[in-house]
Amino acid sequence: MTDFSAYDGPSAEWLALEPTLPPMPIGLSLEERRRITNAGREEQAALAMKQLGPWVQTQDFAIPTRDGASIEARTYRHLGLPAEPAPVYVHFHGGGFLFGSLAADDALCSRIAINTHVVVLNVNYRHTPEATYPTAWNDAEDAFQWLHGNAETVGADPQRVIVGGISAGAYLTASLVLQKHLGRFAPALPPIAGQVLMIPCLVNMECYGPQLAKMRDPSVSSWETCKDAPVLPRAVCRMFMDLLQVESPDASDLRMNPGNASAEQVKGLPPTVVGVAGLDPLRDEGLLFAKMLTEARVPTDVSLFPGVPHGFRRFGDKLSECKRWDQVVEGGILWVLAEPEATGEFVVKTE
Repeated sequence: MTDFSAYDGPSAEWLALEPTLPPMPIGLSLEERRRITNAGREEQAALAMKQLGPWVQTQDFAIPTRDGASIEARTYRHLGLPAEPAPVYVHFHGGGFLFGSLAADDALCSRIAINTHVVVLNVNYRHTPEATYPTAWNDAEDAFQWLHGNAETVGADPQRVIVGGISAGAYLTASLVLQKHLGRFAPALPPIAGQVLMIPCLVNMECYGPQLAKMRDPSVSSWETCKDAPVLPRAVCRMFMDLLQVESPDASDLRMNPGNASAEQVKGLPPTVVGVAGLDPLRDEGLLFAKMLTEARVPTDVSLFPGVPHGFRRFGDKLSECKRWDQVVEGGILWVLAEPEATGEFVVKTE
């Protein structure tokens, strides 16, 4: 039985920052809330791109989807990268399946391309409330297959494709990688080289029983102890999940619930980077997944950001953990490419 409640509680830095943050607007429609949120993230990214932009070459693509639509994607390539096939990092943004755009993650993707010398493919999967489950999951799989069909155009080495994401994007990542590993998706394509799961959601909240069963007691789960956490309280999790309109969720459906996979099912997964926030209701599902992978002899690199809430990276230089976030992601990509061996020892790095 597991207990991660020692990681509960806010940091002094967060307690100092929180009172200075503007209040969340109330009474807005979903569409207006999405517009304001995306605009704010895009503005922040555009400021960072004034310094990062001269170092990267970008190219936009339209990726066809299985239902006859198309989704946007953008590649980022360090200008100093040789003109030869390079490793690729496929990025799926966060935002609860409601928020997100290509431009909002321009700076994040550019930093990765510059600091790791991989090509980054930023995929703008479709969002709720217009696109319900499993549209985003289908879009992620379609983008992965498109990449392999267009590797030469992208400048990609198909043998060195890493998939990663943040929050909802990590959810899509974990699902895609597990389905590929189990032979349920794109079995003819090369194995995925690794995955990066940052502040991941891994289970539909209606399918949480297997997660709680792993805890010493349900009361010590972050699902309970962090239910009123800032940024992503459990009520907001409920809103995001409800917008997906999942009909009759099944805890054993691993496409929807990769976090509910068994130890036997995860054996042989590629090297996995997991980063979790201490003050986050989703904390324990990420740690439980990382623990299971480690014990199944999957090379696993686990980092916890103490005392900060879900999505804290948006606060930039106001929180020291934001710099470490970048180090975890970028260092994790390079760690995956080094083809690490499993240690079997579950270690949670907090600094």
